[in-house]
Formats: sequence, C-alpha cells, structure tokens
Amino acid sequence: MTLLTAEATRPNRAALWLALAKPRLNALAVATVGIGFYLGAGALDLGVLLSVLIGSGLVAAGGAAFNQVAERDLDALMTRTRSRPLPLGDISPAAGQLFATVLSIAGFAVLALGANPLSAVVALATLVSYAWIYTPLKRRTSLAVLVGAVPGALPPVIGWAAATGALTVEAWLLFGIVFAWQLPHFHSLAWLHRDDYARAGFKVLAVDDPTGRRTATHSLVWALVLAVLCLLGAAVGVASPAFAIAAASFSAAFSLLAARFVFDRSPARARSLFLGSLIVLPLIWIALVAGHAIL
Repeated sequence: MTLLTAEATRPNRAALWLALAKPRLNALAVATVGIGFYLGAGALDLGVLLSVLIGSGLVAAGGAAFNQVAERDLDALMTRTRSRPLPLGDISPAAGQLFATVLSIAGFAVLALGANPLSAVVALATLVSYAWIYTPLKRRTSLAVLVGAVPGALPPVIGWAAATGALTVEAWLLFGIVFAWQLPHFHSLAWLHRDDYARAGFKVLAVDDPTGRRTATHSLVWALVLAVLCLLGAAVGVASPAFAIAAASFSAAFSLLAARFVFDRSPARARSLFLGSLIVLPLIWIALVAGHAIL
C-alpha cells in the first residue's frame, strides 16, 4: 500500500482518485443494483441492501479505474477524455492499477459476506467482461458495443441475485431491459463524438457509418426491443400489467426520438435521443417499481 500512500500525499489527490472511480457515472449502475434487489426481495433487509450497494459500488469503481489504466494513451487523444488523471500524468499507471485492484477485491468481499456468493460472482463477471473483454475489443470491431452492453446490463442481476440467491427469468428480463436501453444511448453519444472515437482508433459503428443511417437504424431497433421487454414485465410477474404498459409507453416515446434520428441524422436529433435515454430509463424503473409494489 506504500505506492497508494505516497500518491495520496500529493496536493489535491482526493479529487483525482475520485475522478478515477467515476462516481457519477457509476451512481446509475449502483441505483440499478438497488432496484434489482428491491424487485427480487420478498422483504427488504436494509443491512443486506447496504452491503449490496457498497459492494457493487466498489466493484464498479474498480472497473472504471481498470478501464482508464488500460486506455490512458487513447484517452489522451480524445477531447472529452484527455483531462482525466492518467493522461495528464497526475496518477501513475501502477498506482491506478493498485487502486482498481483494492477497490474490486473489497467490493467482492462485501458482496460475498454481506449478501451472498452468487452476487459476488455476477459482479466478477461484470468486471471481467468490462475491463478485460470489452475494453480491448472495442479497438478491433464495432460489434464490441454488444459485448460492452453485457457488463452494463448486469447490475440489476447483481441485486436480484443478492435478494433471491438465484438467477431466474425475472433477473434476465431486467438484464434485457438495460441491455436494450444501452444501444440507442451509446449510438447517439458515439454519433455526436464520432471524430473523437475515430481519432482514438475505437471501432464504433458511428465511425464507419458516414451517413449515420446504420447507427440511427440500430438505435431505433433496440428502442423498439426495449418497449417489448417492458411489456413482458407483466408476463413474468415483475410488475402489474398497468405499470408494465406504462413502462412500455415511455419506451415507445423514446422510440419516436430514435425514429426522428433515422430521418434526420443531425447532431440535434442525436442529442435529443441521448438526452431522452437519460430520462426514459428512470421512468421505466419508476413504473416497474411502482407496479411491483402493488402486486
């Protein structure tokens, strides 16, 4: 731990370590873990819930740090990432690697001891698929976005596993909802920053799609899939039919934004779709949580 201690003695280190952990980005993932736990739990055990939130948050922070260590040279090429601590040289790669390792191990321990081993295993799958499969793969193929959507969709599965000790069809439906949501969310962002991605050598669809037609079409297809999956919430018993329909209606409105992007692939339409993605997922969760509460 001497390496971390030495790094921590420099001025303003707390803010740099916090940036390496990406707490704002990971807050959504941790909230989704909590929703998965709530939807799976018969009765809320606040002690277990706290362990799940802390443990998953530590693992998510570790994954973010591992990612930034691996991509530090590429981040230096992109306008929106060049000010991160590693490209600037404010934190050394060795210290970043150690920081990520400590956070991840601590998170696994909290999950395994405070909830159950299955939740820790799912969290491990999340970390491995993100840091060691998706991260290098996105420099090789645009299909990497589908791989990257897997760790992004596993947080509610962690919560469900912690609450039930099993991976049932309900858990995989929640996985599907987040998986489908991520594709229009990412494609719209990638279209807005396609020059940055091209400069760093990331093989995202938007980089190899000069007209944006494929990027926009993929966004629309996955937005429609999202609406169908929300409806299935009633079929598997996650929420009452009325609230599942409400969630699907939010997704349908989101699909309209994606359709507008198909016909007008301007930055304004892409930005509207991206901002809509930030709104629609919380609305879906609110509907499903409310629908579950009255079952």
